[in-house]
Amino acid sequence: MSGDSDSLVGAGERALEAGEWLAARSSFEAALELEETPEALLGLGNALWWLDETEASLRSRERAYAAFRHRPDPFRAAVTALQLAYHYGANLGDVPAAGGWGARAARLVEEFELAPLEGWVLLGQAAGATTGGNPQVGEGFARRAREFGRRFGDNDLELCALSQIGGALVLMGRVEEGVLLLDEAMAGALGGEGGPETVVHASCVTMVCCNRAAELKRAAQWIRAAGEFNRRYGSPHLDAVCRTAYGEVLLATGRWQEAETELRSALQKMSRTAEPLVRTGALAKLAELRLAQGRLEEAARLLDGVEDHPATAYAIAALHLARRELVPAASIVRRRLRTVGEESLESALLLEFLIEVEIEQGAHEAALTRGRRLAALAASSSCDVIVARAERALGRALVATGDPDGAAAHLERAFEAFGRLELPLEACRTRLLLARAIAASEPEAAIAEARGALASLEALGASRDADATAAFLRTLGVKASRSSGPRGVGLLTNRELEVLGLLGEGLSNPQMAERLFITRKTVENHVASVLSKLGLSGRAEAAAYAIRHLER
Repeated sequence: MSGDSDSLVGAGERALEAGEWLAARSSFEAALELEETPEALLGLGNALWWLDETEASLRSRERAYAAFRHRPDPFRAAVTALQLAYHYGANLGDVPAAGGWGARAARLVEEFELAPLEGWVLLGQAAGATTGGNPQVGEGFARRAREFGRRFGDNDLELCALSQIGGALVLMGRVEEGVLLLDEAMAGALGGEGGPETVVHASCVTMVCCNRAAELKRAAQWIRAAGEFNRRYGSPHLDAVCRTAYGEVLLATGRWQEAETELRSALQKMSRTAEPLVRTGALAKLAELRLAQGRLEEAARLLDGVEDHPATAYAIAALHLARRELVPAASIVRRRLRTVGEESLESALLLEFLIEVEIEQGAHEAALTRGRRLAALAASSSCDVIVARAERALGRALVATGDPDGAAAHLERAFEAFGRLELPLEACRTRLLLARAIAASEPEAAIAEARGALASLEALGASRDADATAAFLRTLGVKASRSSGPRGVGLLTNRELEVLGLLGEGLSNPQMAERLFITRKTVENHVASVLSKLGLSGRAEAAAYAIRHLER
Protein backbone atom coordinates (compact mmCIF):
# COMPACT_ATOMS: atom_id res chain seq x y z
CA MET A 1 0.00 0.00 0.00
CA SER A 2 1.09 3.59 -0.60
CA GLY A 3 1.64 5.87 2.37
CA ASP A 4 -1.60 7.79 1.92
CA SER A 5 -3.60 4.63 1.34
CA ASP A 6 -2.02 2.98 4.36
CA SER A 7 -2.92 6.00 6.51
CA LEU A 8 -6.53 5.96 5.34
CA VAL A 9 -6.89 2.22 5.99
CA GLY A 10 -5.46 2.73 9.48
CA ALA A 11 -7.97 5.52 10.12
CA GLY A 12 -10.78 3.26 8.89
CA GLU A 13 -9.72 0.43 11.17
CA ARG A 14 -9.61 2.76 14.18
CA ALA A 15 -13.10 3.99 13.28
CA LEU A 16 -14.33 0.38 13.12
CA GLU A 17 -12.92 -0.29 16.60
CA ALA A 18 -14.75 2.79 17.88
CA GLY A 19 -18.03 1.81 16.23
CA GLU A 20 -17.96 4.86 13.94
CA TRP A 21 -19.27 3.12 10.85
CA LEU A 22 -19.80 6.12 8.57
CA ALA A 23 -16.32 7.47 9.29
CA ALA A 24 -14.87 4.01 8.65
CA ARG A 25 -16.71 3.77 5.35
CA SER A 26 -15.44 7.18 4.23
CA SER A 27 -11.84 6.27 5.08
CA PHE A 28 -11.91 2.93 3.27
CA GLU A 29 -13.62 4.39 0.20
CA ALA A 30 -11.02 7.15 0.07
CA ALA A 31 -8.26 4.54 0.33
CA LEU A 32 -9.77 2.56 -2.53
CA GLU A 33 -9.83 5.64 -4.75
CA LEU A 34 -6.05 5.77 -4.37
CA GLU A 35 -5.33 2.05 -4.53
CA GLU A 36 -7.44 -1.10 -4.43
CA THR A 37 -6.06 -3.22 -1.60
CA PRO A 38 -7.58 -6.23 0.15
CA GLU A 39 -7.29 -4.45 3.52
CA ALA A 40 -9.41 -1.54 2.28
CA LEU A 41 -11.92 -3.89 0.62
CA LEU A 42 -12.28 -5.97 3.76
CA GLY A 43 -12.60 -2.91 5.98
CA LEU A 44 -15.24 -1.43 3.69
CA GLY A 45 -17.13 -4.72 3.75
CA ASN A 46 -17.12 -4.70 7.55
CA ALA A 47 -18.36 -1.10 7.71
CA LEU A 48 -21.09 -1.73 5.15
CA TRP A 49 -22.41 -4.68 7.16
CA TRP A 50 -22.91 -2.49 10.22
CA LEU A 51 -24.62 0.08 7.99
CA ASP A 52 -27.17 -2.54 6.82
CA GLU A 53 -25.82 -2.79 3.27
CA THR A 54 -25.48 -6.57 3.36
CA GLU A 55 -25.23 -7.28 -0.37
CA ALA A 56 -22.60 -4.58 -0.92
CA SER A 57 -20.74 -5.82 2.15
CA LEU A 58 -20.56 -9.34 0.75
CA ARG A 59 -19.36 -8.14 -2.66
CA SER A 60 -16.58 -6.10 -1.06
CA ARG A 61 -15.48 -9.01 1.11
CA GLU A 62 -15.47 -11.39 -1.85
CA ARG A 63 -13.15 -9.02 -3.71
CA ALA A 64 -10.97 -8.82 -0.60
CA TYR A 65 -10.78 -12.60 -0.45
CA ALA A 66 -9.65 -12.83 -4.07
CA ALA A 67 -7.01 -10.13 -3.50
CA PHE A 68 -5.66 -11.86 -0.37
CA ARG A 69 -5.38 -15.12 -2.29
CA HIS A 70 -3.61 -13.40 -5.17
CA ARG A 71 -1.07 -11.67 -2.85
CA PRO A 72 -0.85 -14.45 -1.38
CA ASP A 73 -1.97 -14.05 2.27
CA PRO A 74 -3.70 -17.33 3.22
CA PHE A 75 -4.37 -16.28 6.84
CA ARG A 76 -6.36 -13.18 5.94
CA ALA A 77 -7.99 -15.01 3.05
CA ALA A 78 -9.20 -17.66 5.50
CA VAL A 79 -10.47 -14.98 7.93
CA THR A 80 -12.40 -13.35 5.10
CA ALA A 81 -13.85 -16.69 3.98
CA LEU A 82 -15.05 -17.34 7.54
CA GLN A 83 -16.77 -13.95 7.63
CA LEU A 84 -18.44 -14.65 4.30
CA ALA A 85 -19.64 -18.06 5.51
CA TYR A 86 -21.18 -16.53 8.64
CA HIS A 87 -22.97 -13.67 6.91
CA TYR A 88 -24.27 -15.72 3.99
CA GLY A 89 -25.79 -18.06 6.55
CA ALA A 90 -26.95 -15.70 9.31
CA ASN A 91 -28.09 -12.79 7.15
CA LEU A 92 -29.21 -14.30 3.87
CA GLY A 93 -29.97 -17.88 4.86
CA ASP A 94 -28.00 -19.00 1.81
CA VAL A 95 -26.94 -22.44 3.01
CA PRO A 96 -24.97 -23.50 -0.12
CA ALA A 97 -22.95 -20.26 -0.16
CA ALA A 98 -22.34 -20.42 3.59
CA GLY A 99 -21.23 -24.04 3.29
CA GLY A 100 -19.00 -23.28 0.33
CA TRP A 101 -17.18 -20.42 2.03
CA GLY A 102 -16.87 -22.44 5.24
CA ALA A 103 -15.33 -25.33 3.31
CA ARG A 104 -12.93 -22.95 1.56
CA ALA A 105 -11.82 -21.54 4.90
CA ALA A 106 -11.35 -25.04 6.31
CA ARG A 107 -9.21 -26.06 3.33
CA LEU A 108 -6.96 -23.01 3.72
CA VAL A 109 -6.59 -23.60 7.46
CA GLU A 110 -5.60 -27.22 6.86
CA GLU A 111 -3.35 -26.59 3.85
CA PHE A 112 -1.39 -23.75 5.47
CA GLU A 113 -1.59 -25.08 9.05
CA LEU A 114 -3.34 -21.98 10.37
CA ALA A 115 -3.91 -23.37 13.86
CA PRO A 116 -5.33 -20.14 15.41
CA LEU A 117 -8.20 -20.30 12.93
CA GLU A 118 -9.11 -23.97 13.45
CA GLY A 119 -11.44 -23.00 16.28
CA TRP A 120 -13.35 -20.57 14.06
CA VAL A 121 -13.81 -23.27 11.45
CA LEU A 122 -15.19 -25.55 14.17
CA LEU A 123 -17.50 -22.76 15.37
CA GLY A 124 -18.95 -22.43 11.87
CA GLN A 125 -19.47 -26.19 11.73
CA ALA A 126 -21.17 -26.05 15.14
CA ALA A 127 -23.60 -23.36 13.99
CA GLY A 128 -24.36 -25.24 10.77
CA ALA A 129 -25.05 -28.51 12.56
CA THR A 130 -27.24 -26.91 15.22
CA THR A 131 -29.37 -24.85 12.86
CA GLY A 132 -29.56 -27.86 10.57
CA GLY A 133 -31.36 -29.86 13.26
CA ASN A 134 -28.42 -31.71 14.83
CA PRO A 135 -27.57 -29.89 18.07
CA GLN A 136 -25.77 -32.95 19.48
CA VAL A 137 -23.14 -32.71 16.73
CA GLY A 138 -23.15 -28.93 17.05
CA GLU A 139 -22.35 -29.15 20.74
CA GLY A 140 -19.33 -31.35 20.02
CA PHE A 141 -17.92 -28.93 17.45
CA ALA A 142 -18.55 -25.96 19.76
CA ARG A 143 -16.74 -27.58 22.69
CA ARG A 144 -13.70 -28.20 20.50
CA ALA A 145 -13.88 -24.59 19.29
CA ARG A 146 -13.90 -23.36 22.87
CA GLU A 147 -10.73 -25.29 23.62
CA PHE A 148 -8.99 -23.56 20.71
CA GLY A 149 -10.17 -20.22 22.09
CA ARG A 150 -8.60 -21.00 25.46
CA ARG A 151 -5.42 -22.34 23.88
CA PHE A 152 -4.79 -19.22 21.81
CA GLY A 153 -6.23 -16.68 24.24
CA ASP A 154 -8.99 -15.75 21.79
CA ASN A 155 -11.77 -14.33 23.99
CA ASP A 156 -14.09 -13.74 21.05
CA LEU A 157 -13.87 -17.37 19.97
CA GLU A 158 -14.30 -18.65 23.52
CA LEU A 159 -17.42 -16.55 24.15
CA CYS A 160 -18.99 -17.36 20.78
CA ALA A 161 -18.32 -21.07 21.35
CA LEU A 162 -19.75 -20.85 24.88
CA SER A 163 -23.00 -19.39 23.52
CA GLN A 164 -23.09 -22.07 20.83
CA ILE A 165 -22.69 -24.85 23.43
CA GLY A 166 -25.44 -23.34 25.56
CA GLY A 167 -27.76 -22.98 22.59
CA ALA A 168 -27.20 -26.57 21.51
CA LEU A 169 -27.94 -27.84 25.02
CA VAL A 170 -31.17 -25.84 25.17
CA LEU A 171 -32.31 -27.20 21.81
CA MET A 172 -31.62 -30.72 23.09
CA GLY A 173 -33.94 -30.06 26.05
CA ARG A 174 -31.10 -29.67 28.58
CA VAL A 175 -32.35 -26.21 29.40
CA GLU A 176 -30.94 -25.72 32.90
CA GLU A 177 -27.40 -26.43 31.71
CA GLY A 178 -27.78 -24.49 28.52
CA VAL A 179 -29.16 -21.22 29.84
CA LEU A 180 -26.37 -20.92 32.40
CA LEU A 181 -23.80 -21.03 29.60
CA LEU A 182 -25.82 -18.55 27.56
CA ASP A 183 -25.91 -16.21 30.56
CA GLU A 184 -22.15 -16.53 30.97
CA ALA A 185 -21.49 -15.82 27.31
CA MET A 186 -23.78 -12.78 27.33
CA ALA A 187 -22.24 -11.39 30.50
CA GLY A 188 -18.73 -11.72 29.08
CA ALA A 189 -19.64 -10.30 25.69
CA LEU A 190 -21.58 -7.31 27.01
CA GLY A 191 -18.94 -6.82 29.70
CA GLY A 192 -16.37 -5.99 27.05
CA GLU A 193 -14.40 -9.24 26.91
CA GLY A 194 -15.07 -9.54 23.17
CA GLY A 195 -15.70 -7.30 20.21
CA PRO A 196 -19.04 -6.04 18.87
CA GLU A 197 -19.42 -9.02 16.51
CA THR A 198 -19.21 -11.34 19.53
CA VAL A 199 -22.05 -9.47 21.23
CA VAL A 200 -24.16 -9.86 18.08
CA HIS A 201 -23.44 -13.61 17.83
CA ALA A 202 -24.05 -14.37 21.51
CA SER A 203 -27.20 -12.22 21.63
CA CYS A 204 -28.80 -13.82 18.61
CA VAL A 205 -28.15 -17.36 19.86
CA THR A 206 -29.43 -16.49 23.35
CA MET A 207 -32.66 -14.84 22.22
CA VAL A 208 -33.63 -17.57 19.81
CA CYS A 209 -32.92 -20.40 22.26
CA CYS A 210 -34.57 -18.74 25.27
CA ASN A 211 -37.75 -18.19 23.29
CA ARG A 212 -37.74 -21.80 22.10
CA ALA A 213 -37.51 -23.01 25.70
CA ALA A 214 -40.14 -20.52 26.95
CA GLU A 215 -37.46 -18.86 29.10
CA LEU A 216 -39.30 -15.65 28.38
CA LYS A 217 -38.22 -13.52 31.34
CA ARG A 218 -34.59 -14.38 30.64
CA ALA A 219 -35.08 -13.56 26.96
CA ALA A 220 -36.66 -10.20 27.78
CA GLN A 221 -33.85 -9.30 30.19
CA TRP A 222 -31.11 -10.03 27.67
CA ILE A 223 -33.05 -8.26 24.92
CA ARG A 224 -33.07 -5.12 27.07
CA ALA A 225 -29.36 -5.51 27.81
CA ALA A 226 -28.56 -6.01 24.12
CA GLY A 227 -30.69 -2.96 23.34
CA GLU A 228 -28.25 -0.79 25.30
CA PHE A 229 -25.38 -2.17 23.22
CA ASN A 230 -27.34 -1.67 20.02
CA ARG A 231 -28.03 1.97 20.78
CA ARG A 232 -24.28 2.40 21.00
CA TYR A 233 -23.21 0.37 17.96
CA GLY A 234 -26.37 0.24 15.84
CA SER A 235 -26.32 -3.29 14.41
CA PRO A 236 -29.30 -3.59 12.02
CA HIS A 237 -29.05 -7.37 12.22
CA LEU A 238 -29.18 -7.41 16.02
CA ASP A 239 -31.97 -4.83 16.02
CA ALA A 240 -34.05 -7.03 13.72
CA VAL A 241 -33.36 -10.12 15.84
CA CYS A 242 -34.13 -8.23 19.07
CA ARG A 243 -37.42 -6.83 17.80
CA THR A 244 -38.52 -10.18 16.43
CA ALA A 245 -37.52 -12.00 19.60
CA TYR A 246 -39.25 -9.46 21.83
CA GLY A 247 -42.34 -9.68 19.63
CA GLU A 248 -42.31 -13.42 20.21
CA VAL A 249 -42.04 -12.89 23.98
CA LEU A 250 -44.98 -10.48 23.92
CA LEU A 251 -47.03 -12.87 21.77
CA ALA A 252 -46.42 -15.80 24.10
CA THR A 253 -47.22 -13.81 27.24
CA GLY A 254 -50.50 -12.45 25.90
CA ARG A 255 -49.49 -8.86 25.15
CA TRP A 256 -50.70 -9.11 21.60
CA GLN A 257 -51.05 -5.46 20.65
CA GLU A 258 -47.48 -4.78 21.72
CA ALA A 259 -46.35 -7.95 19.95
CA GLU A 260 -47.85 -6.75 16.70
CA THR A 261 -46.11 -3.38 17.08
CA GLU A 262 -42.70 -5.01 17.57
CA LEU A 263 -43.11 -7.55 14.77
CA ARG A 264 -44.35 -4.96 12.30
CA SER A 265 -41.51 -2.65 13.28
CA ALA A 266 -39.02 -5.46 12.65
CA LEU A 267 -40.55 -6.15 9.23
CA GLN A 268 -40.53 -2.49 8.27
CA LYS A 269 -36.83 -2.23 9.06
CA MET A 270 -35.91 -5.28 6.97
CA SER A 271 -35.88 -5.47 3.20
CA ARG A 272 -36.82 -8.72 1.50
CA THR A 273 -33.18 -9.33 0.56
CA ALA A 274 -31.15 -8.02 3.49
CA GLU A 275 -32.47 -10.22 6.32
CA PRO A 276 -34.61 -13.00 4.82
CA LEU A 277 -34.05 -15.40 7.73
CA VAL A 278 -35.13 -12.96 10.43
CA ARG A 279 -37.85 -11.50 8.22
CA THR A 280 -39.39 -14.93 7.64
CA GLY A 281 -39.34 -15.61 11.38
CA ALA A 282 -41.17 -12.33 12.03
CA LEU A 283 -43.76 -13.16 9.35
CA ALA A 284 -44.30 -16.59 10.91
CA LYS A 285 -44.91 -15.11 14.36
CA LEU A 286 -47.26 -12.46 13.02
CA ALA A 287 -49.16 -15.21 11.18
CA GLU A 288 -49.41 -17.21 14.42
CA LEU A 289 -50.90 -14.13 16.06
CA ARG A 290 -53.47 -13.84 13.28
CA LEU A 291 -54.37 -17.52 13.67
CA ALA A 292 -54.88 -17.05 17.41
CA GLN A 293 -57.13 -14.08 16.63
CA GLY A 294 -59.15 -16.18 14.18
CA ARG A 295 -58.06 -14.09 11.18
CA LEU A 296 -57.16 -17.00 8.92
CA GLU A 297 -57.08 -15.23 5.59
CA GLU A 298 -54.73 -12.59 6.92
CA ALA A 299 -52.47 -15.33 8.24
CA ALA A 300 -52.47 -16.97 4.82
CA ARG A 301 -51.49 -13.71 3.13
CA LEU A 302 -48.58 -13.23 5.53
CA LEU A 303 -47.28 -16.71 4.73
CA ASP A 304 -47.71 -16.39 0.98
CA GLY A 305 -44.33 -16.94 -0.68
CA VAL A 306 -42.54 -18.38 2.37
CA GLU A 307 -44.46 -21.64 2.65
CA ASP A 308 -41.38 -23.84 2.21
CA HIS A 309 -39.20 -22.11 4.79
CA PRO A 310 -38.45 -24.10 7.99
CA ALA A 311 -39.38 -21.10 10.16
CA THR A 312 -42.95 -21.13 8.84
CA ALA A 313 -43.57 -24.90 9.06
CA TYR A 314 -45.61 -24.73 12.27
CA ALA A 315 -47.65 -21.70 11.19
CA ILE A 316 -48.45 -23.27 7.82
CA ALA A 317 -49.49 -26.54 9.47
CA ALA A 318 -51.62 -24.65 12.02
CA LEU A 319 -53.35 -22.78 9.20
CA HIS A 320 -54.20 -26.09 7.50
CA LEU A 321 -55.55 -27.49 10.77
CA ALA A 322 -57.68 -24.39 11.35
CA ARG A 323 -59.17 -24.95 7.89
CA ARG A 324 -59.76 -28.65 8.72
CA GLU A 325 -57.20 -29.68 6.08
CA LEU A 326 -55.81 -32.52 8.14
CA VAL A 327 -53.69 -34.38 5.60
CA PRO A 328 -51.42 -31.46 4.62
CA ALA A 329 -51.22 -30.36 8.26
CA ALA A 330 -49.91 -33.77 9.29
CA SER A 331 -47.60 -34.02 6.29
CA ILE A 332 -45.86 -30.71 7.03
CA VAL A 333 -45.30 -31.58 10.68
CA ARG A 334 -44.01 -35.08 9.94
CA ARG A 335 -41.55 -33.65 7.43
CA ARG A 336 -40.30 -31.12 9.96
CA LEU A 337 -40.00 -33.84 12.61
CA ARG A 338 -37.81 -35.89 10.29
CA THR A 339 -35.50 -32.88 10.02
CA VAL A 340 -35.21 -31.95 13.70
CA GLY A 341 -35.61 -35.44 15.22
CA GLU A 342 -37.88 -36.47 18.06
CA GLU A 343 -35.27 -35.75 20.74
CA SER A 344 -35.08 -32.00 20.08
CA LEU A 345 -36.80 -29.16 21.90
CA GLU A 346 -38.83 -28.24 18.83
CA SER A 347 -40.14 -31.78 18.58
CA ALA A 348 -42.39 -31.30 21.64
CA LEU A 349 -44.40 -28.63 19.83
CA LEU A 350 -44.56 -30.72 16.67
CA LEU A 351 -45.44 -33.98 18.40
CA GLU A 352 -48.26 -32.37 20.36
CA PHE A 353 -49.59 -30.84 17.16
CA LEU A 354 -49.44 -34.20 15.38
CA ILE A 355 -51.32 -35.84 18.26
CA GLU A 356 -54.10 -33.28 17.87
CA VAL A 357 -54.29 -33.97 14.13
CA GLU A 358 -54.34 -37.74 14.66
CA ILE A 359 -57.23 -37.40 17.10
CA GLU A 360 -59.14 -35.32 14.56
CA GLN A 361 -58.46 -38.04 11.99
CA GLY A 362 -59.81 -40.71 14.36
CA ALA A 363 -56.39 -42.36 14.89
CA HIS A 364 -56.85 -42.35 18.65
CA GLU A 365 -54.55 -45.25 19.53
CA ALA A 366 -51.75 -43.82 17.39
CA ALA A 367 -52.20 -40.51 19.20
CA LEU A 368 -52.01 -42.23 22.58
CA THR A 369 -48.83 -44.08 21.61
CA ARG A 370 -47.27 -40.85 20.42
CA GLY A 371 -48.39 -39.09 23.61
CA ARG A 372 -46.60 -41.67 25.73
CA ARG A 373 -43.43 -41.19 23.65
CA LEU A 374 -43.63 -37.47 24.27
CA ALA A 375 -44.13 -38.10 28.00
CA ALA A 376 -40.97 -40.25 28.00
CA LEU A 377 -39.08 -37.42 26.29
CA ALA A 378 -40.34 -34.98 28.94
CA ALA A 379 -39.24 -37.28 31.75
CA SER A 380 -35.63 -37.07 30.54
CA SER A 381 -35.76 -33.29 30.00
CA SER A 382 -35.24 -30.31 32.27
CA CYS A 383 -37.45 -28.15 30.07
CA ASP A 384 -40.74 -27.02 31.63
CA VAL A 385 -42.42 -26.32 28.31
CA ILE A 386 -41.72 -29.88 27.10
CA VAL A 387 -43.24 -31.23 30.32
CA ALA A 388 -46.32 -29.01 29.93
CA ARG A 389 -46.87 -30.03 26.31
CA ALA A 390 -46.37 -33.70 27.12
CA GLU A 391 -48.91 -33.62 29.96
CA ARG A 392 -51.47 -31.87 27.77
CA ALA A 393 -50.90 -34.14 24.78
CA LEU A 394 -51.23 -37.28 26.88
CA GLY A 395 -54.37 -35.92 28.54
CA ARG A 396 -55.90 -35.10 25.16
CA ALA A 397 -55.12 -38.59 23.87
CA LEU A 398 -56.59 -40.27 26.96
CA VAL A 399 -59.85 -38.35 26.50
CA ALA A 400 -59.97 -39.48 22.89
CA THR A 401 -59.42 -43.14 23.85
CA GLY A 402 -62.21 -43.07 26.43
CA ASP A 403 -60.34 -42.43 29.67
CA PRO A 404 -61.37 -38.91 30.73
CA ASP A 405 -60.75 -39.64 34.39
CA GLY A 406 -57.15 -40.62 33.68
CA ALA A 407 -56.79 -37.56 31.48
CA ALA A 408 -57.86 -35.05 34.13
CA ALA A 409 -54.72 -35.35 36.26
CA HIS A 410 -52.45 -34.82 33.26
CA LEU A 411 -54.45 -31.80 32.11
CA GLU A 412 -54.43 -30.27 35.58
CA ARG A 413 -50.64 -30.56 35.69
CA ALA A 414 -50.37 -29.08 32.19
CA PHE A 415 -52.62 -26.16 33.17
CA GLU A 416 -50.50 -25.42 36.21
CA ALA A 417 -47.28 -25.68 34.19
CA PHE A 418 -48.45 -23.29 31.47
CA GLY A 419 -49.55 -20.90 34.21
CA ARG A 420 -46.10 -20.97 35.81
CA LEU A 421 -44.54 -20.33 32.40
CA GLU A 422 -46.87 -17.33 31.97
CA LEU A 423 -48.26 -18.61 28.68
CA PRO A 424 -51.91 -17.50 28.96
CA LEU A 425 -53.22 -18.78 25.62
CA GLU A 426 -51.79 -22.25 26.24
CA ALA A 427 -53.16 -22.22 29.78
CA CYS A 428 -56.65 -21.31 28.50
CA ARG A 429 -56.58 -24.01 25.83
CA THR A 430 -55.57 -26.54 28.47
CA ARG A 431 -58.35 -25.37 30.77
CA LEU A 432 -60.93 -25.99 28.05
CA LEU A 433 -59.55 -29.50 27.50
CA LEU A 434 -59.82 -30.11 31.24
CA ALA A 435 -63.43 -28.90 31.21
CA ARG A 436 -64.22 -31.34 28.40
CA ALA A 437 -62.54 -34.19 30.29
CA ILE A 438 -64.57 -33.71 33.48
CA ALA A 439 -67.87 -32.66 31.87
CA ALA A 440 -69.57 -36.04 32.35
CA SER A 441 -68.42 -36.67 35.92
CA GLU A 442 -68.30 -33.11 37.27
CA PRO A 443 -70.51 -30.89 35.10
CA GLU A 444 -70.56 -27.95 37.50
CA ALA A 445 -66.78 -27.93 37.76
CA ALA A 446 -66.54 -28.21 33.98
CA ILE A 447 -68.79 -25.16 33.58
CA ALA A 448 -66.61 -23.20 36.01
CA GLU A 449 -63.42 -24.14 34.18
CA ALA A 450 -64.90 -23.31 30.78
CA ARG A 451 -66.26 -19.97 31.97
CA GLY A 452 -62.85 -19.06 33.35
CA ALA A 453 -61.21 -20.02 30.06
CA LEU A 454 -63.77 -18.03 28.06
CA ALA A 455 -63.20 -14.87 30.09
CA SER A 456 -59.44 -15.10 29.65
CA LEU A 457 -59.68 -15.91 25.94
CA GLU A 458 -61.91 -12.92 25.31
CA ALA A 459 -59.50 -10.70 27.21
CA LEU A 460 -56.69 -11.95 24.97
CA GLY A 461 -58.69 -11.55 21.78
CA ALA A 462 -58.37 -15.24 20.91
CA SER A 463 -61.49 -15.38 18.75
CA ARG A 464 -61.40 -18.99 17.53
CA ASP A 465 -60.68 -20.48 20.94
CA ALA A 466 -63.30 -18.26 22.57
CA ASP A 467 -65.86 -19.39 20.00
CA ALA A 468 -65.04 -23.04 20.69
CA THR A 469 -65.31 -22.49 24.44
CA ALA A 470 -68.67 -20.71 24.15
CA ALA A 471 -69.95 -23.54 21.93
CA PHE A 472 -68.85 -26.11 24.50
CA LEU A 473 -70.65 -24.24 27.28
CA ARG A 474 -73.84 -24.28 25.22
CA THR A 475 -73.61 -28.08 25.02
CA LEU A 476 -73.74 -28.05 28.83
CA GLY A 477 -76.90 -25.97 28.79
CA VAL A 478 -75.19 -22.69 29.59
CA LYS A 479 -76.22 -19.60 27.64
CA ALA A 480 -72.75 -18.47 26.66
CA SER A 481 -72.52 -15.46 24.42
CA ARG A 482 -69.34 -13.67 23.49
CA SER A 483 -68.97 -10.33 25.24
CA SER A 484 -66.75 -8.78 22.59
CA GLY A 485 -65.35 -9.34 19.13
CA PRO A 486 -66.83 -11.21 16.18
CA ARG A 487 -68.49 -14.13 17.89
CA GLY A 488 -68.27 -17.52 16.24
CA VAL A 489 -66.40 -16.56 13.06
CA GLY A 490 -63.50 -18.82 14.01
CA LEU A 491 -65.85 -21.84 13.97
CA LEU A 492 -67.05 -21.34 10.39
CA THR A 493 -65.59 -23.10 7.38
CA ASN A 494 -64.53 -21.08 4.34
CA ARG A 495 -67.79 -22.00 2.54
CA GLU A 496 -69.88 -21.07 5.60
CA LEU A 497 -68.12 -17.70 5.69
CA GLU A 498 -69.11 -17.18 2.06
CA VAL A 499 -72.70 -18.06 2.85
CA LEU A 500 -72.70 -15.68 5.82
CA GLY A 501 -71.42 -12.91 3.58
CA LEU A 502 -74.19 -13.55 1.07
CA LEU A 503 -76.75 -13.50 3.86
CA GLY A 504 -75.39 -10.07 4.69
CA GLU A 505 -76.07 -9.04 1.08
CA GLY A 506 -79.68 -10.20 1.46
CA LEU A 507 -79.50 -13.06 -1.07
CA SER A 508 -82.07 -15.86 -1.03
CA ASN A 509 -81.09 -19.53 -1.01
CA PRO A 510 -81.65 -19.93 -4.79
CA GLN A 511 -79.56 -16.83 -5.46
CA MET A 512 -76.77 -18.16 -3.23
CA ALA A 513 -76.89 -21.54 -4.96
CA GLU A 514 -76.46 -19.83 -8.32
CA ARG A 515 -73.65 -17.58 -7.07
CA LEU A 516 -71.70 -20.45 -5.45
CA PHE A 517 -72.49 -23.13 -8.07
CA ILE A 518 -73.94 -25.51 -5.48
CA THR A 519 -77.39 -27.02 -4.94
CA ARG A 520 -80.16 -25.33 -2.97
CA LYS A 521 -80.14 -28.21 -0.50
CA THR A 522 -76.43 -27.63 0.16
CA VAL A 523 -77.12 -23.94 0.71
CA GLU A 524 -79.87 -24.83 3.21
CA ASN A 525 -77.42 -27.04 5.11
CA HIS A 526 -74.80 -24.29 5.18
CA VAL A 527 -77.29 -21.69 6.39
CA ALA A 528 -78.47 -24.00 9.16
CA SER A 529 -74.87 -24.68 10.20
CA VAL A 530 -74.05 -20.95 10.28
CA LEU A 531 -77.08 -20.17 12.44
CA SER A 532 -76.26 -23.02 14.81
CA LYS A 533 -72.58 -22.20 15.20
CA LEU A 534 -73.22 -18.51 15.76
CA GLY A 535 -76.21 -19.02 18.03
CA LEU A 536 -78.41 -16.86 15.79
CA SER A 537 -82.21 -17.08 15.56
CA GLY A 538 -82.69 -16.57 11.83
CA ARG A 539 -81.60 -15.07 8.53
CA ALA A 540 -82.27 -11.47 9.55
CA GLU A 541 -80.07 -11.77 12.62
CA ALA A 542 -77.40 -13.48 10.52
CA ALA A 543 -77.51 -10.65 7.96
CA ALA A 544 -77.09 -8.06 10.70
CA TYR A 545 -74.23 -10.06 12.19
CA ALA A 546 -72.48 -10.25 8.80
CA ILE A 547 -72.77 -6.50 8.28
CA ARG A 548 -71.27 -5.82 11.72
CA HIS A 549 -68.44 -8.35 11.77
CA LEU A 550 -67.28 -9.40 8.33
CA GLU A 551 -64.51 -7.49 6.55
CA ARG A 552 -65.66 -5.67 3.44
